[in-house]
Amino acid sequence: MFQKLEIKTTKRQELIVLTDQIQQVVNDLDVKSGICVLFCPHTTAALTINSYLDPATAVDLVKEIDRLVPTRTDFVHVFDTPSDAAGHIKASLIGGQYTIIIDQGKLQIGGSQGIMFWEFDGPRNRQVFVKIIASD
Repeated sequence: MFQKLEIKTTKRQELIVLTDQIQQVVNDLDVKSGICVLFCPHTTAALTINSYLDPATAVDLVKEIDRLVPTRTDFVHVFDTPSDAAGHIKASLIGGQYTIIIDQGKLQIGGSQGIMFWEFDGPRNRQVFVKIIASD
């Protein structure tokens, strides 16, 4: 059971909460128990699980990753845009895949946690691959 989520980012950097969309995939497939594998097939984007209840969390995350890896023009590799090289580094630091347990039809993440797509070099049209492996 494989699906692609289509994502249209609107900013150079942003976090987009995907939790409801991914839970809807689980619901549509009527999976009660199993695992959900998420994969981001982009070199300047990532996936993260973090608090989503306070919108300021996303602001802090973006601000701090920029502090750690600022967009510069002196990177050895710059392909598309000045933020391209910085985006590659940020995506490598954050990571592009998660495996989440499904139990009783629900993604097993914390109550304040959200699954988020992290754009580092937008705006762009993006995808996240969702693979559900049922065990019931």
